[in-house]
Amino acid sequence: MFGKKKGKSIEITKLSSLVAGNVEITGDLAFTDGLRVDGRIAGNLSNKEGEKGLLVLSEQGRIEGNVRVHDAVINGEIVGDLTVEHFLELQPKARVTGDIRYRQLQMDCGASVSGTLTCESDDKPDHKVVELPGASHG
Repeated sequence: MFGKKKGKSIEITKLSSLVAGNVEITGDLAFTDGLRVDGRIAGNLSNKEGEKGLLVLSEQGRIEGNVRVHDAVINGEIVGDLTVEHFLELQPKARVTGDIRYRQLQMDCGASVSGTLTCESDDKPDHKVVELPGASHG
């Protein structure tokens, strides 16, 4: 009844760069392939124009700036807007203060978002509203 949908996963699996836990970067950063962040970045982060990139932000990682990537696995903190063109996974320790735009989202229990979540899809949205028993409008 509830099967997994095909095509709903991270496309990039190669992590070719690392910002280690003892590293702090100030300034904008663009990368290709995959980037793991265990340290801190104060600046905007994106994959290079025309490239698909994977961002893995560990529990110790922190980014203060706007992030635009193809795929992302977040378990650390982002203070800024997050735009993910394909697949976003928010793990239990993820903390995002800012607006999130995504195509596909997996959000684990414990993840925290202070901002809006906006799904950007090529599909036409189904505008049917279903009332659940006991649902309150408050």
